Amino acid sequence: MSSIDRSQSVGGTRTYEVRTYGCQMNVHDSERLSGLLEDAGYVRAAEGADGDADVVVFNTCAVRENADNKLYGNLGHLAPKKASRPGMQIAVGGCLAQKDRDTIVKRAPWVDVVFGTHNIGKLPVLLERARVQEEAQVEIAESLEAFPSTLPTRRESAYAAWVSISVGCNNTCTFCIVPALRGKEKDRRPGDILAEVEALVAEGVSEITLLGQNVNAYGSDIGDREAFSKLLRACGSIEGLERVRFTSPHPRDFTDDVIAAMAETPNAMPQLHMPLQSGSDPVLKAMRRSYRQERYLGIIEKVRAAIPHAAITTDIIVGFPGETEEDFEQTLHVVREARFAQAYTFQYSKRPGTPAAEMDGQIPKAVVQERYERLVAVQEEISWEENKKQVGRTLELMVAEGEGRKDGATHRLSGRAPDNRLVHFTKPGQEVRPGDVVTVEITYAAPHHLLAEGAVLDVRRTRAGDAWEKRNAAEQAKPAGVLLGLPKIGVPEPQPAVASGCGCD
Repeated sequence: MSSIDRSQSVGGTRTYEVRTYGCQMNVHDSERLSGLLEDAGYVRAAEGADGDADVVVFNTCAVRENADNKLYGNLGHLAPKKASRPGMQIAVGGCLAQKDRDTIVKRAPWVDVVFGTHNIGKLPVLLERARVQEEAQVEIAESLEAFPSTLPTRRESAYAAWVSISVGCNNTCTFCIVPALRGKEKDRRPGDILAEVEALVAEGVSEITLLGQNVNAYGSDIGDREAFSKLLRACGSIEGLERVRFTSPHPRDFTDDVIAAMAETPNAMPQLHMPLQSGSDPVLKAMRRSYRQERYLGIIEKVRAAIPHAAITTDIIVGFPGETEEDFEQTLHVVREARFAQAYTFQYSKRPGTPAAEMDGQIPKAVVQERYERLVAVQEEISWEENKKQVGRTLELMVAEGEGRKDGATHRLSGRAPDNRLVHFTKPGQEVRPGDVVTVEITYAAPHHLLAEGAVLDVRRTRAGDAWEKRNAAEQAKPAGVLLGLPKIGVPEPQPAVASGCGCD
């Protein structure tokens, strides 16, 4: 069967594929792009289509290293496919599209549509306009046209969901270009957020992750400094909502009322992902981060006092311009003091358009690499030691879908503990579905996961498991997927398995 035949094999309906790069914001935006396309009559291409869809959408990141090279390499790979398939369309959106604009079509003239971070809702219209006019459509809005949560969304799973509470960022970190691409912070009204959460729970969702570029700054746009802690507490009163998480907060805005809300709200999970970026006060100042080492460690101490079993994770940049060996040693000091469960570590690299890219004191690659390896070694040891403390504990796991790559060979299943640690457990004799809850005893610890090798102590079938079963049956009946009304059920990537990535938090 030719690629043209494959693309038209679902009742003659045009197919689509969305490829996502970058942070959680992009992952959630891709759910909306999929929802928009399905609402317009497209169906998702089969897994492994690899460019054989009628429409291929790239949702890009401008922060990750070599993001532009990766995009143009992938576009080059699709050029001969598009040339051999009349009617195929390629669209590029996201942060890199917002930044590069007309450059994309100049470098890859076979691209049909370029759209930005503020107007993702225009994708179906732009595709149709490009088809009718037979020329590329480049439309980049300078400000948000409509809050993205009002758009159709094709959620990726039935038991957990992203819920955006804000978009944009008011910070001016010198290494980050995201505020320039996603704009100033814009908050949703609390009532709209809670209405979406309640609708998701009614569909079977039992875990939500509140999402924002700087999530705990929520309220600055609506004039309420305690809006985020109030929102956490309000989520605690929603019947059927078992787990609440959020990402990513900024230390500047991490106030005592947020810690109290985390500790006192029963369904707020004992997990915190809070970017450090550097442990050195001079480097933090150069980064234009509005906190210092003492403030950061003070937050960690307060969180641990209020929530003793909290798992704390972070982001760290190594080799920022001007970083000395003494500065780096201060980062290692914070890592040892904070005892992070995991740290997402990045080697600094220039991002065009950021102040840091023009700073003096750029660190040689060999020095950055050596420091990076030392940091990883220290953090790996701490992660393993912290995970070993979990051995012997009895934990409730929410069964996950697709997180244990070796589960089939090992006859295990995988799930997430309340603190978001990944646990592989022995498959019980009875049926267990993603979204169900099992109780296990931890028997072994590795740096990045835990094992429960004994028999499962208890299985609790849940409404989330029912929702997964219903959705799975529907997707088997209709292979391309099902668009579920507004708002829809879904799952974020396990948190914080997708690092905050943008490095702006």
